[in-house]
Amino acid sequence: MYIFCTFVGMNYASKYLENAVNEMSQLPGIGKRTALRLVLHLLKQPESQTTALARALVDLKTEIRFCKQCHNISDTDICEICNDTQRNKKIICIVEDVRDVMAIENTSQYKGVYHILGGKISPIDGVGPGDLSITSLVKKVEEGAVDELIFALSSTMEGDTTNFYIYKQIEKYNIKTSTIARGIGVGDELEYADEVTLGRSILHRVPFENSLKVN
Repeated sequence: MYIFCTFVGMNYASKYLENAVNEMSQLPGIGKRTALRLVLHLLKQPESQTTALARALVDLKTEIRFCKQCHNISDTDICEICNDTQRNKKIICIVEDVRDVMAIENTSQYKGVYHILGGKISPIDGVGPGDLSITSLVKKVEEGAVDELIFALSSTMEGDTTNFYIYKQIEKYNIKTSTIARGIGVGDELEYADEVTLGRSILHRVPFENSLKVN
C-alpha cells in the first residue's frame, strides 16, 4: 500500500505573522513549524522584551566589527585578545571561525593570539585560498611577527588541506609550526570538544611536520 502525503502551506491569520515566520525560518535548523512556535511565543511576551530582542539583532549587524589583526568579532577595531598586553603576540593559533576562539578561550590554557581564517579550503563548496584570510596571515610571518603557528583546524579532509596549504606558504620562513594533539577525535569540530580535552590538546601540541608523516 502506498500512502501519498500532500504538504500544504500553513494558513496564517495575519500577514505580519506570516512575514515573521518566513524570516525566522531562514535561520539554520529552523523549519516553518518551529518558526511559528517561536514567533507565537514572542507575540505573548511584553512589548519591551520583543523590542529589546529586535534592537539587539540590529545592533549585532550594524555595530559589530572585525578585528584588524586577527579577524575576530569585536566592538572595536582591535579585539580584547589582541589588545591584551599579557598575551604572547608571537604565538598565533589558526582557527576556522569565532566559535573555535570561544572554545579555546574557555579552557584558560592558551596565552597566545589567534588568526581566524573564515572557513576552510573546500573546492566542492567553491571555497578556495583566496576566499580565506590566508594572505594576511602569511604577511605576519613575512614581517617577522611570528615565532610559532599553531594549526587548530578540525582534522577533516578540508581542515588538513587548509593546514597543508598554509604550511607550504610559510615553509621557507623557517618558523616553528605545530598542531593540536590528537586528543580531539578525527573529524571532530573544536567547538564540541570538552574543555579539559581541548586544553590538553593545546598544551601538548606537536610539531606540524609530525602530522605530515602520519598522514
